Amino acid sequence: MKSTHSQAPVLEPPSESEQRSPDPYPPKRSWLWALFGILILTVGGVGIWRWVAIAQGPSQAPKTERTARPRPVIAIPLEAGRGVQRVQLLGQVEAGESATIRSQTSGVVQQIGVSEGDRVNAGDVIAILDSIDQQLALSQAQAQLAQSQSQLAELERGTRPEVVAQLAAALQSAQAQEMQALDNLERTQELVEQGALSRRALVESQTTADIATGERLEAAAELAEAQAGSTAEELAAQRASVAAAQAAVEQARLSLQRTQIKAVSDGVVRSRQVSVGDYVDSADPIVTLIDSEVVDIFLEIPESLTGQVAPGFSVELTARALPNWRTQATIAGVVPIADTASRRQTVRIRLNNPPAELVPGIAIQAALEIPNPTEGFIVPRDALTRRDQQWWVFLVNQDTVQQIAVNLITDMGETVLIASENLRPGQSIVLKGGDALADGAMVKVVNE
Repeated sequence: MKSTHSQAPVLEPPSESEQRSPDPYPPKRSWLWALFGILILTVGGVGIWRWVAIAQGPSQAPKTERTARPRPVIAIPLEAGRGVQRVQLLGQVEAGESATIRSQTSGVVQQIGVSEGDRVNAGDVIAILDSIDQQLALSQAQAQLAQSQSQLAELERGTRPEVVAQLAAALQSAQAQEMQALDNLERTQELVEQGALSRRALVESQTTADIATGERLEAAAELAEAQAGSTAEELAAQRASVAAAQAAVEQARLSLQRTQIKAVSDGVVRSRQVSVGDYVDSADPIVTLIDSEVVDIFLEIPESLTGQVAPGFSVELTARALPNWRTQATIAGVVPIADTASRRQTVRIRLNNPPAELVPGIAIQAALEIPNPTEGFIVPRDALTRRDQQWWVFLVNQDTVQQIAVNLITDMGETVLIASENLRPGQSIVLKGGDALADGAMVKVVNE
């Protein structure tokens, strides 16, 4: 029986000649890829050309383009000057006036009325010493003075009449005794010659007569002196004695006053050296006072500035302990020697009526302004351009600029001191806009 289903045809692989034959109709996408490659090469070439043009800088630009578009700049005139150099210094506050009150006599401290930190005024009693010895010395000196004054008064007044009469009577008595002694001597001499008395009796009578004669002469001298009065020499000597006694009284009174130790000036007690019951001699310290209305500030200057700082230089003072305090002051003095350890000189600044918080011992910072000895031009820092390790300015010549090399002498912060042989006062230099300039560039000054 025959099957009704037909057999499927069998497909055979193509022959080798058929596989190698090229397709006469290639696809269209190959042309699109070629067009895209050409476009990429064109854009890349334009980009490379623009990068080379930019790298060459504005100096390689055509003159017609520079002439047509001048750069706007701000210019300033040059001003000659020397400028100042600011140096930071360190130092500290010290008491401007300090006084040590000392005892001027000896004694035991009975009272002391001040302590550290107390304010005292001139004349205030600080301490009191035992004054018994001084009182006794004063009484003795006063008694001696009274005696000397009495003797001087007698000499100046002269001898009283009753004294003269008394001296005259004494002279008459001495004369009578002398005559009696002489008569007795004469009788004794006759008796000795007759042999009635020994020669010893004669010697005794002679001695008695001599004594009587001496007493008569003394009485006569006293009477004569009383009648004549005091001599100028005697008066001068007694007056000198009175003056010496008066000086002794004043010295004793002064020693008594000095038992009360007083302040000689206004100030604040910095330290106290004695307590009640201590014995002190003359010149022993009692307390030390400082004047709070005047302080001295001592600053150290670097060794490199030795000999360059002088009185009158200006400084700006600040202190970390007083954040809101800042003041200008001038140097009052320069210590003429340097410290052997730091090799630094010290300068002194005096401040009157300082803040209460500015006490001795506080650290101080100072900005010292030193005039520069070299003359040059003071210009703002923005006027300088640095290229190839050299500072430059651009000198304005009508509508172009000239690049001038300058030396930076002193940096003063916002301004600098420069020098150049090619610059003159009054010339204009570029202040702003110089960073993008080149020598000979066209500019347009647009100062307001």
